Amino acid sequence: MHKTGNHLSDWIARSTALLPLFIFTYAATLVMPVMSDGPVRLGLPWVPGLDISLTFSIDGLSLLFMLIISAVGFFVTLYSVNYLHGYHHTGRFFLFLHAFMLSMLGLVTADNMMALFVFWELTTIFSYLLIGFEHEAETSRHSARQALLVTGAGGLALLAAFLLLQIITGTADISGLTGWDGQLRSHPLYEAIFVLIAIGAFTKSAQFPFHFWLPHAMAAPTPISAFLHSATMVKGGIYLLARFHPILGGTPAWTATLMITGALTAVGAAVLAMGQSDLKKILAYTTLTALGIMTMFLGGASTPSLTAAMTFLLVHSLYKSGLFLMAGIVDHQTGTRQLENLGGLCTRMPFTACSSVAACLSMAGFPLFFGFIGKEIMYKGALAETMCPQLAVSAAVLANALMTAVAGILVVRVFWGRPRPEHAAVKEASVFMWCGPVVLGGIGIVFGIIPEWVGHWLVAPAVRAFHVSSEHIKLELFHGINMPLLLSLLTITMGACFFLFHRSLYRLLKGTVKHLPITSGRVYNGIIVGVARLGYLQIRLLQNGSLHRYLFIVLATFLTVVGYTWLRWTDVFPAWELPALSIREWLLIALITASVITVLATRTLLLAICALGVIGTGLAIVFLSYGAPDVALTQLLVETLTVVIVSVILLRLPALKRSEHPKRIKRLMDAILAGGVGVLVTSLLLAVLAVNPSHSLTAFFEQNSYLAAHGKNIVNVILVDFRSLDTMGEIIVVATAGLAGFALIKQQRRKHK
Repeated sequence: MHKTGNHLSDWIARSTALLPLFIFTYAATLVMPVMSDGPVRLGLPWVPGLDISLTFSIDGLSLLFMLIISAVGFFVTLYSVNYLHGYHHTGRFFLFLHAFMLSMLGLVTADNMMALFVFWELTTIFSYLLIGFEHEAETSRHSARQALLVTGAGGLALLAAFLLLQIITGTADISGLTGWDGQLRSHPLYEAIFVLIAIGAFTKSAQFPFHFWLPHAMAAPTPISAFLHSATMVKGGIYLLARFHPILGGTPAWTATLMITGALTAVGAAVLAMGQSDLKKILAYTTLTALGIMTMFLGGASTPSLTAAMTFLLVHSLYKSGLFLMAGIVDHQTGTRQLENLGGLCTRMPFTACSSVAACLSMAGFPLFFGFIGKEIMYKGALAETMCPQLAVSAAVLANALMTAVAGILVVRVFWGRPRPEHAAVKEASVFMWCGPVVLGGIGIVFGIIPEWVGHWLVAPAVRAFHVSSEHIKLELFHGINMPLLLSLLTITMGACFFLFHRSLYRLLKGTVKHLPITSGRVYNGIIVGVARLGYLQIRLLQNGSLHRYLFIVLATFLTVVGYTWLRWTDVFPAWELPALSIREWLLIALITASVITVLATRTLLLAICALGVIGTGLAIVFLSYGAPDVALTQLLVETLTVVIVSVILLRLPALKRSEHPKRIKRLMDAILAGGVGVLVTSLLLAVLAVNPSHSLTAFFEQNSYLAAHGKNIVNVILVDFRSLDTMGEIIVVATAGLAGFALIKQQRRKHK
């Protein structure tokens, strides 16, 4: 990217932080009303014909996400102004950033499944634009494309699940699904719906085996990573699982799938984080670990398990967004994110160091930090599970121990140790950059000291929104000497051991990962290569530049598919009765038939063109004789234009040599195909005429053409009013084709001059 200096534009960009600040303030004012009076709802008609309305519902779960999205969005906006100072296209960056934020807010508040899907796809599109913001770099383009394909495929699965749910329940409103949980869980399509929902959630939240796209997305600028990949976008799948937990959750399939997938993602990503040296890559893999832990606990059915998921959601958003911003500050001030090139920055960047220590201690789960509260309730939830409690406890302890080691690595390797001579001139970043990490780290300390307030006003309403239980939800700093506390001590001890041997683990993992025979990323690359090769073969076979082959394939496909369906599912065929025609009509048929034979038999281009014109004119006379003058006039105008264009083109072509004429076998195949299509179309038309048609549409157009559209000609009214968009599309297609042809002819003329 190229740099320019403009302080006025920086202040204009900084003022856009008022948008997330206003949303955060509004959301904060809803905390008490939502807790006392229930969800706040707003509904607007959207597509009434399809029974789709744009309805929003803000309950405890939506409110928690709104507060996280808007708060982190505010600090990221302030941070981004200085981080991207002097770069081109910053206006586009803030447009995409806030459009993504609004899309994410729409996703977590939408009460209609179709609206949720639209916002889901909007987050996919805007994340693609943000990840590929530095589009000059091949890495950014590849990462953005990968994220788009993976999450876009999950979005299609999600749409299929929503359609199945609407077909079964008859409603598109998520709140309308309440009470259907028992019927849905026993429905034959439950497994299909659950798998589709899981694919949508797993792709968005980067769960195994779709986890590979998230570390690659670190090619995006750091503010994007802090916003999309720690607090917002990747939490979309977590929100989806929580929202549909009361509808689809509680079954063995739900519990086993989420717990096993979450455990694999959490532990695997934590192990891979130990083998990274880039700050953003380390944070990306620990984000995967956190998402895996949340997914694992959302697979549970107990109140402590679900409380652990919501508590850790808030814990992770606070410390991880601060750490991403820290990584950006270090990179911005020192020019590197590699651990081996960093050290001793504590004295030169004191505010960044303090905020990083607070965030890392929260990530490690030390007492008096909010992460400690999250870890305690996490172990309580794991022990409370009735299905696979050993798996939940083991995965949580191992993943948290590895994250504790990572926290120590980030603090010690970056801010302590021997200062680097090349960083002697490094100084603290702008206040707008370090204020976000400092505030977020401070909030982590405050929430750790007074967790009862957080549990009462934020966590408990979020859990109650998707889990009805009389069990008391309370977060406490100290629960006494119990098993969760012992597991916390075990976690810190194991984390310290991992930290002491982290250099050896780094060398071991770095060499091992490279030699793995198969990974999700390699499978993805193999699929992309396979699709490209399949497309190449398809182009060679079907799109070789031969217009004859194109037409032959289209007609052969039509004849095969429609003909098979016609023969397979039709028991009664129409009777072929010779209609009573007048002499004039027989003469017209003979004229058209003779013209067709002339086109097929002649070797003179001019005669073939004239015969084509006679065919089109004959058809226009047929329409006219049966009382359709508008259709006849349209046919005549189109035929005249076609004859003129064909004449201009064909008469400029050289005459065909005898050797260039189609072979007999080819001509025979063409004749068979043409005859088959003709017989099939004729049979279909006779079958349609043999059935007594419904006149409901006729009556509708007769009643509304004049009263609603103020037109006396029903055909014109249908084309211009009732099918206006379709007609406009056809006009655009024809006009575009005409302009393309004109451009080609004009370019050809210039070459000859």
